Amino acid sequence: MSISTAAGVFDAIAAGPSEGRPVLLLHGFPQTRLVWRRQIAALAAHGYRVVAPDQRGYSPGVRPERPEDYRISVLVEDVLTLTEELGWTSFDLVGHDWGGAVAWWTADAHPDRVRTLTVVSTPHPGALATTLRTDPDQRERSRYMLDWRETPATEERMLANNADKLRAAYAGKIPQDNAEAYVRHLSQPGALTAALNWYRAGRPEGAIGVIDVPTLYVWSTEDTAFGPAAARETGRWVSGPYRFEILEGVSHWVPEEAPETLSRLLGEHLRADGEYGITTNTPAVDSCRK
Repeated sequence: MSISTAAGVFDAIAAGPSEGRPVLLLHGFPQTRLVWRRQIAALAAHGYRVVAPDQRGYSPGVRPERPEDYRISVLVEDVLTLTEELGWTSFDLVGHDWGGAVAWWTADAHPDRVRTLTVVSTPHPGALATTLRTDPDQRERSRYMLDWRETPATEERMLANNADKLRAAYAGKIPQDNAEAYVRHLSQPGALTAALNWYRAGRPEGAIGVIDVPTLYVWSTEDTAFGPAAARETGRWVSGPYRFEILEGVSHWVPEEAPETLSRLLGEHLRADGEYGITTNTPAVDSCRK
C-alpha cells in the first residue's frame, strides 16, 4: 500500500483486518519494511491490523537530500502523520535499530498515542548516552556511527565491488533473499545517502525522559552495535510496566534471525495486562541531553 502525506508518499506493507487493533512497525538501517515479514504474518493471523512503512529516505516518495531533514523530531512527526492518515488515534509501536530509536522518542513525546512500546536491539537513548560516557566497550561499538557520517566516502565504500561491504553488514545472519532485496533497494540513486542521512542529521533536539507506557525491550547477546551495559541500563529509563528479554547467541538482526521467538514475545506483550517478567523500573534520571 501507499500512504500519502504532506511530506510525500510512504510505501508500506499492511495486513490483518481493517478493524483490528493497530500496530506500527518501524525498520532500521540498512533494511526496509521487509524486515518485519514474519512478524506481520504472525500478528495479522491473530487479528491485529499491522502496517510497516519504508521510512523517510527509504520510500522514494519521501527522500529529501538534506541531512537536517532526518532530525529525530521530523522522524517522530512522520510516525504521527502516518498514523493519523491511517485513522489511528492510538496504536502499538514496534521498532528495531533506528526504528527503535524513533519508537523511544515517539513514546516519550506522545504517550497518549502509544498504547504499548516494543523496541528490539536499540537501548533507550538516555541509557545509550550514559554508557557512551562511562563504558569503553560501548564507545568502541558505536565508533562506526562516526565513520558513517563521512560523505560521499561512506557510500563509495559500501557500494564498491558490487556492494560487498553492504552485504557484509548482514553477516550472513538474515535470509539471502532479504539481503539481496535490501542491496537492490539501497543501490537506487540517492537511496543509500538518504539512509545514511539519519546518522548525519546531528544530535536530537531537546531531551528525552523516562518512558511510562508498557514497554518490552529485546536485546541479543551477539549484537555488535549495542552492548550489555546499555541494554541493562535501559530499564532505569522506564517507569511503566517493563519486560526485558535477552536472546542468547543471536546477533543484531533479531527480527530475521529469531523471527518465531520475537513474534511470540511481541504477541505476549500486546496481550499482557500488567503482567511482566524481568523488571527494572527505577528511573535513572528525569531526562537526557545528547
